[in-house]
Amino acid sequence: MSDEPKDLEDHSGTPEGAEEVEANRMPLLEHLVELRQRLLYSFVALTVAFGACYLVSEEIYGFLVQPLADIFEGQENRRLIATGLTETFFTYLKVSFFAAVCISFPLIVGQLWAFVAPGLYRNEKRAFLPFLLATPVLFTLGASLVYYLIFPLAWRFFLSFETAGGEGMLPIEAELRVGEYLSLVMKLILAFGISFQLPVLLMLMARVGLATSAGLAAKRKYAIVITFMVAAFLTPPDIISQIGLGLPILVLYEISIIGTRIVEKKRAQAREEADRNL
Repeated sequence: MSDEPKDLEDHSGTPEGAEEVEANRMPLLEHLVELRQRLLYSFVALTVAFGACYLVSEEIYGFLVQPLADIFEGQENRRLIATGLTETFFTYLKVSFFAAVCISFPLIVGQLWAFVAPGLYRNEKRAFLPFLLATPVLFTLGASLVYYLIFPLAWRFFLSFETAGGEGMLPIEAELRVGEYLSLVMKLILAFGISFQLPVLLMLMARVGLATSAGLAAKRKYAIVITFMVAAFLTPPDIISQIGLGLPILVLYEISIIGTRIVEKKRAQAREEADRNL
């Protein structure tokens, strides 16, 4: 009997789509040429996106700074400062590159899929494609959560430490550097977006047999501790950001357990059907 998992085989014992895979076989040199072409397409897409984003870098900057601007609305002499001659220029470059990566990411993943897909069986393609499509969606959800919910709460928390001063006490007023502020914003957006990929990672691990729903459920208490340790490392030292990242990850962990059970149930049904047709 073949070593291939039964849920990847048709009734004759041959992996579904095996003829298609055989037809797409290429020598190693052709694979390298294909990989170079896919990387070139990805690089061109990233370069074009970077150029386009740099043209509207001021608008992107305005979008990223909007949560802070909303808090400062109506307050006089509020601003972001640049302490170096080149700081603003390099900040616009970083913002443009960050936006270009986000915009071109689906196309880059599509090129990766176009390179890998010909070597997969038809059932494997059907199995992995939903995870591929879920990746940008989950990243967008994570980025939206931190932008619309965490930023306003965290910025108000940090700015609450300003003091008006008084007799024998100097006032404390925040003078925020544009480079530091936008670096923090981009770091948090990436942290939340990547953290929201947890269901994809765990369900893929379940798909290949590296994780089980029972195992994930049994390790729930360890997951809680590790989640808040990671949240404390990735976010600023305030309880709002840490809880804002930790709680959604725990919810996603529970969703991953449910999704893993569904994957396991489908695999079991596929095996039973294959056994009945042998």
